[in-house]
Amino acid sequence: MSLVFIISAPSGSGKSTLVNEIRISVPHLEFSISYTTRKPRGSEQNGREYYYIEREEFEAMIHRDAFLEHAEVFGNYYGTARRFLAEAEVRGHDLLLDIDVQGASQLQKKLPDAISIFILPPTKQELEKRLRRRSTIDQVPNEVIEKRLMTASLEIENYGKYDYILVNDALEDSIERLRAIILSERNHVSGHNAQTPEEQRVAELANECLLENMRARIQSILKTFRDPGSSAATN
Repeated sequence: MSLVFIISAPSGSGKSTLVNEIRISVPHLEFSISYTTRKPRGSEQNGREYYYIEREEFEAMIHRDAFLEHAEVFGNYYGTARRFLAEAEVRGHDLLLDIDVQGASQLQKKLPDAISIFILPPTKQELEKRLRRRSTIDQVPNEVIEKRLMTASLEIENYGKYDYILVNDALEDSIERLRAIILSERNHVSGHNAQTPEEQRVAELANECLLENMRARIQSILKTFRDPGSSAATN
């Protein structure tokens, strides 16, 4: 049976970069490319970042019950097709899902054994910097950035619904920790105990990211979002 890994994060947390890196470094791991009704940004290509379809087609897929989960975010639909899980199981591979908080909640009800990972920025200030840096490329209006910051403040309050918390403050470290979570879960399911120094390190890194072991760090991050004076707006 395939393991299903759910990854969620506020917009701008670096989730897509982490997912792209982990797809390269972890074997036998398939990635479910979501369907969306939003338009491609920058150099994005259909079938690579997303499957870009019209709203009418997406709603027809909803009526056919073609999605494991779907949600409307910032006025656009996003959804995970059922076929990806079936295809991964046939090949004996695990499945990685990049899903927002709404979709993750749906999926956790349908797949209670799925392993869930929530990616957090180190602070609200850093998240805002990343969003504004990206906005210069995608030409995102300031009001959209503010809306995404507000949404992020609400989304991160759902951290307690996830198995693992990954704070993306240094990319290489975050890649290593995400890889450790996936490998550790595989070892756990197979009944394989950490024996080599590398296997022990993988187990330790994954354990550090467990929700119960991250609560103190999470509270310091939440404080930057809840403090009205924490905004690092430059505009």
